[in-house]
Amino acid sequence: MAKAPEYKLEDLLTLMARLRDPKDGCPWDLKQSWETIVPHTLEEAYEVADCIERGDLDHLKEELGDLLFQVVYYARFGEEEQRFDFHQVVDELTRKLLRRHPHVFPEGHLQSRAGDQVKSEAEVKNTWEAIKAEERKEKQAAVSALDGVPSNLPAVTRALKLQKRAARVGFDWGKAIQVLDKLEEELAEIREALASGDQAAVVDEVGDFIFASVNLARHLKVDPETAVRSTNRKFERRFREVEALSAAAGQMLTEERQSNPATRVPLQTLEGYWQEAKRKESRNAPVT
Repeated sequence: MAKAPEYKLEDLLTLMARLRDPKDGCPWDLKQSWETIVPHTLEEAYEVADCIERGDLDHLKEELGDLLFQVVYYARFGEEEQRFDFHQVVDELTRKLLRRHPHVFPEGHLQSRAGDQVKSEAEVKNTWEAIKAEERKEKQAAVSALDGVPSNLPAVTRALKLQKRAARVGFDWGKAIQVLDKLEEELAEIREALASGDQAAVVDEVGDFIFASVNLARHLKVDPETAVRSTNRKFERRFREVEALSAAAGQMLTEERQSNPATRVPLQTLEGYWQEAKRKESRNAPVT
């Protein structure tokens, strides 16, 4: 039987208060601010995602704790500035979720029962988005469909969110094949920019190509950020195998060796190792 937890949420909040105590707190924690904690928050969120995508659920509890600590940190800043505290964060979140789930909580409180009001997933999503849109209208008089998409999101994630917002008001391709045509158009424009020698135009057209690629992923119901992270892991796995195969042939891949024409391992040879790495993965793939 699992051991009962020794500490509760209130203990964590007390710990945070002690760390930020002006007299007896931790010097490092006392130096932190809203801005300095942001990079840590992003890092912890990605570590949670990494654990899940690698199937490392044994360490997920620890990573979730680290992410929760970031929320506790911001709540402490809010309390110190007499803006809000952790309990108010929880209260506002709960109220918002009750409001956005009328199919589960029709009376707007935890004790209510949905009965036969539970809808299909598509209906739930439409209701959710309609309620969010109404909330945005209440916050400001003039509203763009793109308002509220954070500017500091990873670029691919933000591109996806912007496209989804535009699609909800009808600005969208009808079929994935149309996005493929757009990709080919953007690729041709990259070629033109390269031929012109205009580096600023190259940057602009490459950005358009990546944005269109995100759009294609959306139409194919593929999360682009997840797909690219998966490809990153695949590339890293295969390239490490290329390094191992090259080392086994007595040709260590180093910057110094590869910068010298006399010792450089030819790209053709490296491509052969890459293909061997792919074949090895295929042979080792589990049979389903």
